[in-house]
Amino acid sequence: MLIENNPTGTTLQLTLQQRDDWVKYISLAADYDFYHTWHYHAMATNGRPILFVYCEANSFIAMPLLERAIQDTPYYDLHCVYGYSGPVSNLKFTDMSDSLKENFLSAFSAFLYKGSYVSVFSRLHPFFDQNILLQKTDGIYGNGKTVAINLQQSIEEQRKQYRQTTRDSIKKCRKFGYVAVEATAQEDIAAFTKLYQSNMNRISATDFYLFTEEYFTKLVQATEFDCRLILVYSNDDLVCGSIIMCTKGIIEGHLIATNANYLKNSPAKFLVDEISELGRKLKMKYYHLGGGLGFKEDSLFEWKLGFSNMVLDYYSWRFVANKAVYNQLVEKSGNQIHTDVDFFPLYRMIPQ
Repeated sequence: MLIENNPTGTTLQLTLQQRDDWVKYISLAADYDFYHTWHYHAMATNGRPILFVYCEANSFIAMPLLERAIQDTPYYDLHCVYGYSGPVSNLKFTDMSDSLKENFLSAFSAFLYKGSYVSVFSRLHPFFDQNILLQKTDGIYGNGKTVAINLQQSIEEQRKQYRQTTRDSIKKCRKFGYVAVEATAQEDIAAFTKLYQSNMNRISATDFYLFTEEYFTKLVQATEFDCRLILVYSNDDLVCGSIIMCTKGIIEGHLIATNANYLKNSPAKFLVDEISELGRKLKMKYYHLGGGLGFKEDSLFEWKLGFSNMVLDYYSWRFVANKAVYNQLVEKSGNQIHTDVDFFPLYRMIPQ
């Protein structure tokens, strides 16, 4: 743990070795999701996890990130885990004083300078008002929309929002006798892994998304957050399944997969409806379905809109800490600074 004092407060730089401290700060946050946890960061394979913490009086702001070396340079950059992370605090960002926000940004800027970090990329959480903290940095980027189901309304009110096609598919699955069950056995995790990987291969997903049985096992067996594997069966056939995370009132529909032989019956719609009922039993407030592929308003986004009219703005934080070096790296990569391509940092993009 690296501790630094400055005129206004204290900064901590936690690594995975400081598990207890990481867990403590995240658990004390007014809002957080499983994406912020030590356990989820310990599973990351694409960077060295760190938790930057700024403390002042009885308040703190923490930012989990992954550090990567920039090849053939003395520099580094920071990005985030797969999912919605961004900063958290023991205060709501809507209640935070301007001085605390400014002091955090000043301390974070000093941390970036000292660590030779060129840029920072973090997907922000659609529920947490993190923009309020970061809006003066010029790094806020509007990425699109995500869809959520409000579980605080009655199930009848919820289902009134379903599109007719969604309603029909769910009714058809019930008629066929589909059953949703919660699974924890290793054979169930193995079966879901096989189903998920076949889905990813079918859509030619990149290697990053080809999660292994070990990965899913670590998620399902985690103690730091409430992960559940929900599977849908037709007799003995595994029809579809989803890994969901339940954290502080929010269900995240983390990953979902469907048996290609049953796609025509849209069993994933039945699964979402069943999970929304489970969420109520677990006292969850929202079921976050997420956005489209690459957060575009595509067919996946339209599919999710078939369940709810609750649409959230989704942002990412794309901050250039060292503009001169950033520009040099982009030029060296063969890319153009002024491009319309949705990619950050640009120096890591393979030129088209």
